[in-house]
Amino acid sequence: MRPKNRESNTNNRDISVKQHLLLLVIPLLLISLVIFVLVETVNAYLYLSLVCIGYIISYLLTYFIHKQNIQRLWQHLDQVVRINDTTYELVNLSSQYDSEKTFLDALLQKAVNAIDDAEMGSIILVDHSANRLVFESVVGLNIDLLRSIHFTLDETFLYRKTEGRVDKTVLINNMRLINSKTTLTDDEQFVLLNASEKPICSTLSSPIRIDGELYGMMNLDSSKMEAFGEYDINLVNILTSEAANAISLYQKSKKIEVMASVDGLTELYNRKKFDAAISQWQHDPNLASYVVILDMDNLKPLNDLHGHHAGDSALKTFAQSLKSMWHPDYLVARYGGDEFVALCLGPLDKLEAQITQLAQDLSQLTPAIQFSYGIAQYQHDWQSAFKLADSNMYHQKRLKKAAAK
Repeated sequence: MRPKNRESNTNNRDISVKQHLLLLVIPLLLISLVIFVLVETVNAYLYLSLVCIGYIISYLLTYFIHKQNIQRLWQHLDQVVRINDTTYELVNLSSQYDSEKTFLDALLQKAVNAIDDAEMGSIILVDHSANRLVFESVVGLNIDLLRSIHFTLDETFLYRKTEGRVDKTVLINNMRLINSKTTLTDDEQFVLLNASEKPICSTLSSPIRIDGELYGMMNLDSSKMEAFGEYDINLVNILTSEAANAISLYQKSKKIEVMASVDGLTELYNRKKFDAAISQWQHDPNLASYVVILDMDNLKPLNDLHGHHAGDSALKTFAQSLKSMWHPDYLVARYGGDEFVALCLGPLDKLEAQITQLAQDLSQLTPAIQFSYGIAQYQHDWQSAFKLADSNMYHQKRLKKAAAK
């Protein structure tokens, strides 16, 4: 529906021929009447001709200027709508992006497309812990070259042009002049200006703030001198505001997704996520796949003797050990209570050696952590493989109990 409405609006903003005639004829009739009343008849026609010519020229000039202004306003509105559509689309498709970087890549590409004369761009993130800036996403630039530059926020022209506030979009129409005043080395300045096929001459740099904190900045670049103006600054202000909202919503959606798939205590996958991930498991033709079920033997005694805090600590320690040993190559999850499950690739003797070493390491802790395990080969029947591994684990538990008597 939107394209049809825009076409209708475009037609409505043009003045019809009948309206033009009314706007021309009525004032001319009034002027003619005044001239014939106040001026002698001999000179009246001469005055009338001069006035009519002057009025028509003035009217045409005024109309032309008015039409140009209206045209610019509509272009501005179209760009604002396009920017809103861009961020709306990104937010609604955020689940399709597997990482924040790919999301930022898509966002930056759409930003470059939305601003006239923008040929290149970058999103630079602020690493507050290390007090440095990192080039995260680029369009038309060499990211490897840019990442060789080590610089801090106070070395950016955005920081200097806003006197440290970093609270508004700044326009640089001569990059060579602004970079000559920086503390960066000559080599780093050269990289900044020549990380693209065409040297950067003009830049719009705008801060991205999320929940009041500086997240990063978006730079839109052009190889032309004086490429941008106040009009572009207004557009970029809208763009970065919408971008901040889109990034914030993306981050929150990913946090919700993580919370729904991760066990809160151990930070391993939960059962729901593990079961869903099984269908994505990639079998290796050269290595067999194995289901490993591990169950703590002494969680109840730990809780009884040292309290539930000690039991929780043991669960977290056990989970972290499994995660360090097998994640991210294999699937590892807390399946419920004190039971853990993993889906691994062989060889079998390597897995058994790892588990034996893990048991020795955990037995040296104070208090010690003890567990039983069962292994079964997984081909294509998950239920059968899980049932066999579970049976093997309980068989080991029974042997331990019999030996302890």
